[in-house]
Amino acid sequence: MSFTLHGIPVSRGIAIGQAYLIAPAALDVAHYLIEPDQIDAEIERFNAAQVAVAAELEALRADLATDAPSEMGAFINVHTMILNDAMLVQETFDLVRTRRYNVEWALTKQLEILGRFFDEIEDEYLRERKADVEQVVERLLKALAGASTTASLIAHTAASNGHNEMIVVAHDIAPADMLQFKTQAFKGFVTDLGGRTSHTAIVARSLGIPASVGVQQASVLIRQNDLIIVDGDHGIVIVDPAPIVLEEYSYRQSEKLLEQRKLQRLKFSPTQTLCGTKIELCANIELPEDAQVAVEAGAMGVGLFRTEFLFTNHKDQLPEEEQFEAYKRAIELMNGKPVTIRTIDVGADKPLDSMSAGDGYETAPNPALGLRAIRWSLSEPQMFTTQLRAILRASAFGPTKILIPMLAHAQEIDQTLDLIQEAKRQLDEAGIAYDRKVQVGAMIEIPAAAIAVRLFLSRLDFLSIGTNDLIQYTLAIDRADNAVAHLYDPLHPAVLNLIAYTLREAKKAGVPISVCGEMAGDPTVTRLLLGLGLTEFSMHPSQLLVVKQEILRSSLKAFEKPVADVLAAYEPEELQAALARLQKV
Repeated sequence: MSFTLHGIPVSRGIAIGQAYLIAPAALDVAHYLIEPDQIDAEIERFNAAQVAVAAELEALRADLATDAPSEMGAFINVHTMILNDAMLVQETFDLVRTRRYNVEWALTKQLEILGRFFDEIEDEYLRERKADVEQVVERLLKALAGASTTASLIAHTAASNGHNEMIVVAHDIAPADMLQFKTQAFKGFVTDLGGRTSHTAIVARSLGIPASVGVQQASVLIRQNDLIIVDGDHGIVIVDPAPIVLEEYSYRQSEKLLEQRKLQRLKFSPTQTLCGTKIELCANIELPEDAQVAVEAGAMGVGLFRTEFLFTNHKDQLPEEEQFEAYKRAIELMNGKPVTIRTIDVGADKPLDSMSAGDGYETAPNPALGLRAIRWSLSEPQMFTTQLRAILRASAFGPTKILIPMLAHAQEIDQTLDLIQEAKRQLDEAGIAYDRKVQVGAMIEIPAAAIAVRLFLSRLDFLSIGTNDLIQYTLAIDRADNAVAHLYDPLHPAVLNLIAYTLREAKKAGVPISVCGEMAGDPTVTRLLLGLGLTEFSMHPSQLLVVKQEILRSSLKAFEKPVADVLAAYEPEELQAALARLQKV
């Protein structure tokens, strides 16, 4: 019987093949109490499983093909780091010692505790790092049970069924295991869990594999060897499609493959409109190794390096040397192209491990409006100055910019600039080199910052509009809250007019400005942003070529009237009609 499931589209394209179901590790493990004289033996069992999983991850690293996305090595590093993290290991040992839980019970109990911690995080990207912890725990539980890993199951199936095209269906799947998708056997995947910024989704995009995640109950409703279609453009999964549907999707699949080949030809051609206006396309990255992905995608620089992920698995402060090496690595990989490093964006809603370890920090009742981003950094000047020193030191190795998140007040800007001067003074005293002309910019992501943008223009070197938070704060919508997520609207008249005003004021003042939120990588709004005067976009590397294609087809002069109509429209029907006219120009 044919039926359709709906999820979140995370990697474009169409995959057609047989379903291959992967059962998750049995998280419903045995729960029993151990005797005091069994404690050491339980901990030894954990240590043995930890060694086995470490060897498994090292084997995956050794098997990395030379043409594998550089992100893959980074994800293996992350899982190795989690495997040895005190918040997972030592806290599990404490449960074994103090409550006398068997080690599987202790491990799953600690996973529940960490899960609640991640669920409170407002930022979508960091919240979805919960999946990485779950995937490491799954590996440990399989090692404790002596079961085969997902990777070995996939490899075995690929070897025995290489003549078939298969689509993996799973509750969730670790990105490291997705290395096996490089074989010809696997053409796509579907998971019950996940979101747009989960690591699994990021890997799918980097490999160009059609995928739909967050397809609830997919691994229950789909049976082994069912014929399925994954529509990665819309997040749709069609099970046992009718012949006419299968024929239609086969045709669309052929068309998309042809389109992808054509897009690759654009990679290194100049990015400019039909009227000759040059546009700069940069990449957003989360890890230093992502810079290589950005270069391979044809990015002209890094418009946003989100540094908070470097901090998330550290119970104590991240040492300056470790930060410096990470920033330096990204800068060197960009090979002379500019790297914009955003200072840490954490706070009450995105606490570091050290903030949840009984040090007096509390989760705010309304975390999105609490002590986060620059507010938190200014409340921790020693830690903030350490990060600033590390960024400044790295700036000696290539063009670097410093980007400050969530500024709203003049005193916040001035205090931040004072701390940057203090970091420079400390480096001067130590005789350490840095770029003395390093530029400092601000994220415009609060409506107050957009409305009072002249405060920023007179104090800073550049601006970057963070549309994700700007939309959230303008519309009073917590985008992490499913109950109101449908009201999150990038094309709301208030949002568009704030963006238009900010771009206009920056241009008038001659201050460079970019957009680095999700809107920058959405080809359906590229013409609108161009018409508003945007000349610098920063997005996930996988979106660069589709946005570039839109730019190459655009003529700015022709956009003036349609864009003016969009900004003047307030009724939904009127706005949609104006946007439709813009797309037809």
